[in-house]
Amino acid sequence: MFRLWQMYDPRGALIGLFVFLFVLALLIHAILLSSERYNFLADVGSAEPAGQVAPKID
Repeated sequence: MFRLWQMYDPRGALIGLFVFLFVLALLIHAILLSSERYNFLADVGSAEPAGQVAPKID
């Protein structure tokens, strides 16, 4: 395993890994926010205040 790190700089490899994971996380979040089901930002202003909700009678 040490020969692998002699070929590659550990700092450069870790920075590349973190950049890749960060871009992947941004991509996943962008995909989820573009779907109707998982877009939690669109529902922020649509809820009624708690004092105006009618009680449910069964």
